[in-house]
Amino acid sequence: MRFIELDSIDDERVSAYVNLTEIQLRNRLEPAKGLFIAESPKVIDRALAAGREPLSLLVEKPWLEGMADMFARIDAQWGTDVPVYVASPEQLKRLTGYRLHRGALSAMRRWPLPSVEQVCEGAHRIAVMENIVDPTNVGALMRSAAALDVDAVLVTPSCGDPLYRRAARVSMGTVFQVPWTRIDGEGKHYWPFKGLEELHSLGFTTVAMALEDDSISLDELTRRLNSDAADSQHIDKLALIFGTEGDGLSRHTIARADLTVKIPMSHDVDSLNVAASSAVAFYATRRLND
Repeated sequence: MRFIELDSIDDERVSAYVNLTEIQLRNRLEPAKGLFIAESPKVIDRALAAGREPLSLLVEKPWLEGMADMFARIDAQWGTDVPVYVASPEQLKRLTGYRLHRGALSAMRRWPLPSVEQVCEGAHRIAVMENIVDPTNVGALMRSAAALDVDAVLVTPSCGDPLYRRAARVSMGTVFQVPWTRIDGEGKHYWPFKGLEELHSLGFTTVAMALEDDSISLDELTRRLNSDAADSQHIDKLALIFGTEGDGLSRHTIARADLTVKIPMSHDVDSLNVAASSAVAFYATRRLND
């Protein structure tokens, strides 16, 4: 590693950490040149474990000693020229606009996302995030997916990016452990029309998590998943679809899904935050024979 102490927060070499928006970092027109920012040693460590390439690190001076093993791993895998910009806690707060609780950031290179077919190969439980824009909810769903054995996650075109700084942080780095990709085909209108057809062609029963008059209960969905394979209602491969905050799933998605499912609730509560509902659904529908 090359350790470089910052004299000024205006140093152009750390502009990626402060001056670029998430969309600019993503670089939609040239994904190969895109970056993302991993925040905290745990998130950085999980990104490195997944083979993600660090371009630089920005570290609070008091954290240097505790990150020695990580620096050694980067040296061994990526060479000794990766720069580590060292800042005081005060400088880092001025750079980022807030006090970091885990004083390290890393600018890392994005990677080409796989196809839906590649991500879903061998999968029996997948989740689809439809237009969920809050990075906290995106990250929380990814964390639950990792914890509760969801095989893959698909993200619709208007959904928030799982690699946004806050999303990756809330996920505790599990965004680098769960296979995921965008289900966007020819563009933003691919979902839900052709997107649901693609999931059907891959053998998935598509389930919209929605409070409709004809929705079956989560218990009934679980019964069908765990029923004998000869049962006419048996479900083998399941795609759970979760909607955006507030409006929920689009009417087109609800109309074209194989089933709609609701979580029974008490005390006149009519909905759960998507982070909570996804965790409940993932736990209830996990494969018991694995």
